[in-house]
Amino acid sequence: MTFHDADARFSASRRRFVQGLACGGVAAGLGLARPSIAADAAGIRAVLSGREFDLTIGELPVNFTGAPRRATVVNGQLPAPLLRWRQGDTVTLRVRNALPVRSSIHWHGIILPADMDGVPGLSFMGIAPGETYTYRFTVNQSGTYWYHSHSRFQEQIGLYGPIVVEPRDGARFPADREHVVLLSDWTDADPERIYATLKKQSNYYNYGKPTAGDFLRDVSEEGVKAALASRRMWNEMRMDPSDLSDVSAAAYTYLMNGATPARNWTAPFARGERVKLRFVNGASMTFFDVRIPGLSLMVVAADGQDIEPVSVDELRIGPAETYDVIVQPHDDRAYTIFAQSMDRSGYARGTLAPRAGIGADVPPLDPRPLLTMRDMMGEMDGGAMAGMDMGDGAMAGMHHGAAHDAPERPHHAAAEFGPGVDMRVDTPRTNLDDPGVGLRDNRRRVLTYADVHTIGAPISADTGRDIELHLTGHMERYVWSFNGQKFSEAEPLRLAHGERVRFVLVNDTMMTHPIHLHGMWSELETPDGEFLARKHTLVVQPAQKVSYRVSADALGRWAYHCHLLYHMEAGMFREVVVA
Repeated sequence: MTFHDADARFSASRRRFVQGLACGGVAAGLGLARPSIAADAAGIRAVLSGREFDLTIGELPVNFTGAPRRATVVNGQLPAPLLRWRQGDTVTLRVRNALPVRSSIHWHGIILPADMDGVPGLSFMGIAPGETYTYRFTVNQSGTYWYHSHSRFQEQIGLYGPIVVEPRDGARFPADREHVVLLSDWTDADPERIYATLKKQSNYYNYGKPTAGDFLRDVSEEGVKAALASRRMWNEMRMDPSDLSDVSAAAYTYLMNGATPARNWTAPFARGERVKLRFVNGASMTFFDVRIPGLSLMVVAADGQDIEPVSVDELRIGPAETYDVIVQPHDDRAYTIFAQSMDRSGYARGTLAPRAGIGADVPPLDPRPLLTMRDMMGEMDGGAMAGMDMGDGAMAGMHHGAAHDAPERPHHAAAEFGPGVDMRVDTPRTNLDDPGVGLRDNRRRVLTYADVHTIGAPISADTGRDIELHLTGHMERYVWSFNGQKFSEAEPLRLAHGERVRFVLVNDTMMTHPIHLHGMWSELETPDGEFLARKHTLVVQPAQKVSYRVSADALGRWAYHCHLLYHMEAGMFREVVVA
């Protein structure tokens, strides 16, 4: 794949322009409707259904920002076609690779045999140029899922698409109409260059670093002493409270079903209908905060699994997660589907509209959030953060590894996990009722993991042992790992077939990580050990500890990794062997 070089350091006007050209892009939406109203559903041509599928991986000219590029796509479409399956069916997917390099497709969240999972180097060698690989498996689940390449950075440049599996016994939460809403992040730059840039300067794409104006504001609100102490603390730790996303809108254009914000993907509805929106985050690096001003979101499924309905104003969706929501517009007007990036550098948007050609106001981006002491240290004494002395003793809850330019720094993290780790949280928090940085106290009802209750009994009721893994990294070197070991350095995690284990993840970094285990469900627990939610991707916030049960019921070699693409490539990946 050849890309023209693209300088990521856009001016402010360029970043606004990168919200997209009204005529740019490639694909229409992924609209679905009941048969009687199918004719007015946008993008119906992009849907493939049945038991037999022929898919071709190839290239496609695209132009989202005024700069022509080439994307990696399926059947000439970006996103790839929506695949509609039925629970209980055996599907056959013949995937031909028309690229000059190896490729692959992974069926994210689908429980299937290891040689059908589509991860090169494990139970599958990838699809060579000009060859066809036949995937065949029985679909024993229902809900909203997606598929994407698992070959280097092909996912970043367009190889992703949604999957809807119809339940065998009909929908538990039926709707009059439904639409898939697939969110993604497009870059005009060569992803290899983005990765190389992050390795050289991890904060290169962060345009939200604190300024002199921010300092003066803090002085007016907190006083000179407190403002100086806060700046001194962050500087001494060589950390940045604005470090929320490694890649921002400086390099990304955010898409909704392949449409830029300016192009405004539109989903039809009729007043009074119950409309199901199947949200899929197919982004490589971006968390989105989703809301529809004027409408309540009744969340009815998470990662394809039905949950006890919960009504919220907003939800955060991490890369690889899916959520189904039902809305019921009672007014004959348009509503904006607004998905702003977690770092507030940009947004994707679309419109729910009773007829074509009308739009709704796009809300302004929320203020850019900053990480807090709790995001860095976890629980302090009693969890109290307000009024704490930011001078000596402020580092009690965390330790930092030695840096090459600061040998006098504490060596606790490096001593435990090696030189590839630059921080360690001693007292991680375990609460699941925190919506995350930027969503706290925003006067909107925001979904948290504590609200997500999967309907039905857990698969892994009891466990025999715990596996504790720390999510670790070194920001200056842009190295990511589990327990300080990159994939290239680590032995596989070995599970006995049929055993039930508890995974305990401790996030020792200031980044939010979506962690995905292939081939098996991850059953999230409350801090008290009660079953909460069945998921395929679990988001772990900074300085947080979460636990979940896994039933090792799938023989073979499986991938286990952070679903931030550049984190996975930089080492936050393990092999799990079930034998």
